[in-house]
Amino acid sequence: MTERHDPIAEHRRTRAALAETADRLVRLLRDTRGLGSPRALPAWSAPDVGAHVAAVFLVYCSSVSPEETVDWDRILPEAELPFGPRMAVVNGRAVTMIKEQIGGDSADFIAERADRFLRATADLDLEAPVATPWYGPDPALTVAASTGLLLSECLMHGLDIARATGRPWRIDPDHARLVIGQALTTMMPLALDRVAARDADLVLDLAVRGGPRLYLTFRDATLTVTRDAPLRTPDCRISTDPVTFLMVAFHRTPQWRAIALGRLRASGRRPWLAPRLTRLVPAP
Repeated sequence: MTERHDPIAEHRRTRAALAETADRLVRLLRDTRGLGSPRALPAWSAPDVGAHVAAVFLVYCSSVSPEETVDWDRILPEAELPFGPRMAVVNGRAVTMIKEQIGGDSADFIAERADRFLRATADLDLEAPVATPWYGPDPALTVAASTGLLLSECLMHGLDIARATGRPWRIDPDHARLVIGQALTTMMPLALDRVAARDADLVLDLAVRGGPRLYLTFRDATLTVTRDAPLRTPDCRISTDPVTFLMVAFHRTPQWRAIALGRLRASGRRPWLAPRLTRLVPAP
């Protein structure tokens, strides 16, 4: 049975999950230091992935702590770009910059900045804005969403490094639920492919086992995510467990495989609409 949503309690759990998962990631990075540079993602080696996570902590710390500064001219693209291409530029430049700053060892940097972020945000309201210029000139995430997004970075990129180095890496279902509830509710509208969504007019009911329950309303090249109550009658229900949805949403597991294994099910008036989700919202 899905629990009633308590934003304060959920944020508290997300902070604890981030502290735990960042520590796990740091230990993984230290344990795999001597294994060279195995490929973890198409464009990145395992050390590159570690550098990316370090860069993510750097930019978030710069928005919440006066101890941190970033040379934005080195990271931000010169022209306005759609979300996907913009993030490709930002991520590539940030990895280059952070590797120049810390070399090839990101473990200590991540440990220090995870602690710094949690200390800097400990007394902030969970709805307090956090500037995120890397996403564009306008977006600002909340403290809650920023914490959830950092948790997702540690979880998913820990998985990438573990797969590349032959190490175990478990994603706790409760941690996956926190990412879905705290981060993806904000990140999915930002990551929306507005060209693909230009003619979309549908509501998807995302029923995650154990919660959260999200309703995704696509209309006029926009996406509105609501929790627990739809804006109108859903066209399709997607039922899944939290880890499977995270793996599909971040393109770590093919959607067809999750469907074939029965871990992702579609029902409702128009179940054939379910596969459109990953086309309308690329990996955030």
